[in-house]
Amino acid sequence: MWYLIFCLPVWADAASMYVRSCHPIILRWYPNDVQESWDIQVPPGYGIRLYFTHMDLEPSTELPLYILLQVLSGGQVEGVLCGQKKPRAPGSSIVEEFHVPYNTLTMSFQSDFSNEERFTGFAAYYVAVDVDECTDFVDEPCSHYCNNYIGGYFCTCPPDYFLYEDKKTCGVNCSGSVFTEPSGEISSPNYPNQYPENSRCEYRVALTPGYFVALTIRSGDFDVEPADSEGTCHDSLTLVSGKQHFGPYCGSKFPGPPEIKTRNNILDITFQTDHAVQHKGWKIRYYADPVTCPQTVIPNSVLDPKKDRYIFKDNVKVTCVEGYEIVRKRDSIKIFHSSCQDNGEWSNSHFSCVPVNCGDPTPIDNAQAVYVSELHEPLYKAAFRYQCDAPYYTLKTQGDGVYQCSANGEWVNKEMGSKLPKCIPVCGVPSNPIEEKARIFGGTLAEKGNFPWQVYFHYPRGGGVLISERWVMTAAHVLEGYDKPTMYAGVINVGGESLYREAKQLIPEASFIHPDWKKQPIETRTDFDNDIALLKLRDPVKMGPNISPLCLPGKSPEYELQEGTLGYIAGWGQRERGRLPIYLWKAQIPVVDMDKCRSVKPEGSADSSAYRFTDNMICAGGDKDSCKGDSGGAYAIQDPLNDRQYYVAGLISWGPRCGTFGLYTKVVRYLDWITETMSKHENADTWQD
Repeated sequence: MWYLIFCLPVWADAASMYVRSCHPIILRWYPNDVQESWDIQVPPGYGIRLYFTHMDLEPSTELPLYILLQVLSGGQVEGVLCGQKKPRAPGSSIVEEFHVPYNTLTMSFQSDFSNEERFTGFAAYYVAVDVDECTDFVDEPCSHYCNNYIGGYFCTCPPDYFLYEDKKTCGVNCSGSVFTEPSGEISSPNYPNQYPENSRCEYRVALTPGYFVALTIRSGDFDVEPADSEGTCHDSLTLVSGKQHFGPYCGSKFPGPPEIKTRNNILDITFQTDHAVQHKGWKIRYYADPVTCPQTVIPNSVLDPKKDRYIFKDNVKVTCVEGYEIVRKRDSIKIFHSSCQDNGEWSNSHFSCVPVNCGDPTPIDNAQAVYVSELHEPLYKAAFRYQCDAPYYTLKTQGDGVYQCSANGEWVNKEMGSKLPKCIPVCGVPSNPIEEKARIFGGTLAEKGNFPWQVYFHYPRGGGVLISERWVMTAAHVLEGYDKPTMYAGVINVGGESLYREAKQLIPEASFIHPDWKKQPIETRTDFDNDIALLKLRDPVKMGPNISPLCLPGKSPEYELQEGTLGYIAGWGQRERGRLPIYLWKAQIPVVDMDKCRSVKPEGSADSSAYRFTDNMICAGGDKDSCKGDSGGAYAIQDPLNDRQYYVAGLISWGPRCGTFGLYTKVVRYLDWITETMSKHENADTWQD
């Protein structure tokens, strides 16, 4: 049989043992092939004491086969019982006992196929007893102080520590400190004494925007439990600033750089410790590192003052470099002020220094502006040259004629400054070379381009010579009584519709007869001295293959005419039979001695002594001559200094008789009057005669 005694709980003694009253179960013997188990449970916070008062079981030498009674608690076998046992001490009924610190216990009994000797089994009882969790367990339940009470225990912490939510672990309340001063020191708790275990310390450095947190940790100011064999830090220091992450750090010396510079004004410091080994900890020195701004605010500018490093709150004056400016809606500036901001950017950085824009080159007549620089925009340092319409115009300027966009926004030439050049007509160059084999008085027809300077006076009948875009030179007697002559240029056929279809009409604006020209009736005139006049045109004439001026002579000795010098005359004057042709005729004649002209007997007169011959006249001709209706036309001679050009040596003036010798106004004698008149009346609009 066996006895299992159940004890009801009662308060027993001053030791506050919690016991139960016992109720045994009595069996005579135990049966064969039986398996039984009993689960014992007492309230949490209590352990179990199990007492055996009777033990009469079949002995067993082969435990795997004959195990009869097992005591299990906390997942472990507390004991295996078999055989017979007697009380351990005189006067005691206890033959075996078990003390477990858990509040549950299981007993299992097993018998085999025979109980030949009729073993009576076992008897036992148990009591619930208070467990001292602070001493009964191998692993201490509290990190610091353990306090036992009947049915349980509680943990407490030293001063300045707090108990975590697990109610077992103590830590130091070292979080929440915020450092805002521009510099300072932060250290682990108790530094340089041992830091607390089981702690998580969190600090924050929060500086004013515009400053980054920088810190230093001396090697001697760092002593944290080293990493384990796998390189894991159980105690560690971690630094986080924005997206920057430093650490975790541990070891007897600081493993990181001696100085750490963040890119943020906030730094979070976390110090984590476990329950094991403690060291002296660490000390950090931090300071505010001002945000820096770039060395330039905007491209193509300079800063004042100039520094190697610009920091938060620095103020500078920004000046665009030479040739650059800031263009705004209504004006342009070259200077502005800027300050280094807390985000590391300059204020007013939306401005931009752009090259000074000189605007498109000012157009001049008969030319195009052609860029000669790599930059083909009217911006600072761009350069261009006026290119006249070749081959009919050439540039009148000083130097190379190149204009550059200056820093003040003007196109400037080295020699002429901002003054513009002019494209002047190329003078004295026929577009079609002249070839002459006959005389004008019964001579040969001129071709287009032979005499592009020839001007046709339709009324009164006569000729003239174009000497510039706005000036025509003719004989003074042609204009007598006709201050508004009808004139055409660029034509050789003056008959009918051809004149109006092909010719360019020249509208006179003012006429200027030489002041020494004497007025006399044309029918009785014998004095043709100073037979020269100028006509100013209302509009400049556009030059081309059939219209271009004839050059004026120079004052150098080379322009003194020698006898035999050949020159060309052309006109629509009277021919052999007294007819006026519609086509332009031409002839080449030589300069001859004045006596040749004096020797010719004038028509209708006994001799030539009535006529005046002066040094202001040229005598030319022979078997070729000009005649009535050719007056005012040019006597053109090849330039002695430039054989590609012709110049107006004389003007067809008068002659004793057609077909002999003629007299021509010597133009070189009137150069001063010509240039003075043209210059003085360039913008005049008053008629003179």
